[in-house]
Amino acid sequence: MVKEFKTQTVVSVGLQILWRALSKDFIVIAPKVLPQIVKDVQVLEGDGGLGTILVFNFCSEGSYQKERITELDLSSHEIGLEVIEGGHLDRGFSFYKTTFQLCAKGEDQTEVNVKISYESEKEDLKSAEPTLFYLSCLQKYLLNGA
Repeated sequence: MVKEFKTQTVVSVGLQILWRALSKDFIVIAPKVLPQIVKDVQVLEGDGGLGTILVFNFCSEGSYQKERITELDLSSHEIGLEVIEGGHLDRGFSFYKTTFQLCAKGEDQTEVNVKISYESEKEDLKSAEPTLFYLSCLQKYLLNGA
């Protein structure tokens, strides 16, 4: 049975800049935002649109996570990434998908609604701390002239 964990945060970056960073520029930006965690991100298949498969190579030797873009709605600024191999699936989850939906909150702020859909026999997800940490680091990166 698929469970959901929802949270939201406000990022002090305009909607279009944040959307570009989370969708089009994601593969270039993620290693710069979390250099101690993400070594690189590669496109294995696709053009960045629906169905694109990305592989995140982590700094710890041999660890990686493949994700597929399963949702991409340009008009509502929504993107969904489903883990299809490695990462969360190696840590007891049989399904793990993160969806970001962005909404402008003025000129220089964006509300980010995060939904994590998952299946796990072992545990319930109690926080979205890693995702919120990434958004916080992304905000700092974008505000520092990236």
